[in-house]
Amino acid sequence: MSHITLDGNSLTITDVITVARTRPGALTLEMSSQARTAVARASQAVAQIVADGRVVYGINTGFGAFKNTTIPHNALRQLQINIVRSHSAGTGHPLDTDIVRAMMLVRANTLASGYSGVRVETIELLLHMIERGVHPVVPRQGSLGASGDLAPLAHIALVMIGEGEAEFGGEIMSGAEALARAGLTPIELAPKEGLALTNGTAFMVALGCLAVEEAENAIFVANVAGALTLEALHGTPAAFDPRIHAVRPHPYQIATAELVRYLIEESDFVRGSPSEDPQDAYSLRCIPQVHGACTDAVENARRIVSIELNSVTDNPLIFFDENGAPTAISGGNFHGEPLAIAYDYLSLAMTELGNISERRLNRMTDQASNGGLLPAFLTENGGLNSGFMLTQYTAAALASENKALCFPASADSIPTSANVEDHVSNGPISGRQARRVLRNLEQILGIELMAAAQAIDFRKKALGDAVQLGKGTAPVYELIRQHIPFIAQDAVMAPHMAKAAELVASGQVRQAARSALDF
Repeated sequence: MSHITLDGNSLTITDVITVARTRPGALTLEMSSQARTAVARASQAVAQIVADGRVVYGINTGFGAFKNTTIPHNALRQLQINIVRSHSAGTGHPLDTDIVRAMMLVRANTLASGYSGVRVETIELLLHMIERGVHPVVPRQGSLGASGDLAPLAHIALVMIGEGEAEFGGEIMSGAEALARAGLTPIELAPKEGLALTNGTAFMVALGCLAVEEAENAIFVANVAGALTLEALHGTPAAFDPRIHAVRPHPYQIATAELVRYLIEESDFVRGSPSEDPQDAYSLRCIPQVHGACTDAVENARRIVSIELNSVTDNPLIFFDENGAPTAISGGNFHGEPLAIAYDYLSLAMTELGNISERRLNRMTDQASNGGLLPAFLTENGGLNSGFMLTQYTAAALASENKALCFPASADSIPTSANVEDHVSNGPISGRQARRVLRNLEQILGIELMAAAQAIDFRKKALGDAVQLGKGTAPVYELIRQHIPFIAQDAVMAPHMAKAAELVASGQVRQAARSALDF
């Protein structure tokens, strides 16, 4: 049973991943006592603003271009219901459950900071929905990432008021029925609550948490694949000498070179030094420089997402002066630009990892490129057999698709709400693109690993069974061979490629290498 306490200040990416992937009934969530106090204070302040008749945006005015329209007191609750209904305007295939659960947690944590003016019971309903597995059906398209993720968050709030649709127990049903089956009661929104529930960056942050975890796995696997290919191509470890990287001290370049040295330690498959051939092609020689730069992008995304996780991102926000008097201040913390740029940078980096992986694959399949070390397309009796010819085609197609997907969504903007909201981040598009790039990258890396294992088998035939792979690459080779055989004659490749991608995405490749290196 996992337990997480929210205080608005200390949620981690690991917490979000845990909640996203923990089955209902195996998790408990609560707010800290300090958070409950802060939330109650802010909600009381909103009630006082209403009682005093003060005009404050989003509490007793319209939204967006209707900011100067004052709403009468007797319509304030209807105002909050209306924003949830009207903003539930998403489209496209529903989001996966793990993203929805992550969104709900992130939103609850933001509200728990005590600056949004919602009630304790409103946040608690969100937490109970996560615990009991009430998952709103949220269309994936429709957010510009500027006034927050309005449409996706509205679809979550819609279920909270007993409307919309939700998944519960593996079935899709009305929001009201899902709540009832979970033993929960819809809320009646208080002033500002509809706005607070829909206005924020929770969708973008949820995408980022998952993308960061997936990218960190992909980076590690790329290093493993590069190391195994280095062995398959009889490469030299000279380019990974620590002295080279010490004089160009980018931290992740240094770390990548060190990891590859560990992975190939004790290997009989790399060239000794000195050698008649002092250097390899860039796709091997420059692994530290390229992979290291890509790691920078991943760590940048982790840093940005970690900050955003514990940020207050709705509008307006409730503050108190030194005498305890409340004031509501309007700003733009809902704007997703920090996330959008980080995700575009991440997409570019993951695209580059795919590009260099495909080039390594090409060197293994192209007999001219590897100097005749390996048979053409890694197959015996070439001509009758095409071998790994089409695996390189597929990798090239995926790499090319990623080049289109990594066009920066944040470079675009389009005005909304009658030009009041005249610049948007497109962060949700950046985040979704980053994850699509990652899915393609996992397949490219899987193909490289599969081809490298095939190449190693050919080299074993030439060198004899007494030779050994590196300390970190050997268990990865064994993992591949547990699931994918040596392909002696043409066979249907798609199932093998799918299994290789699964080994990458599931973390099994990473775990195999890490366990051997005591990481």
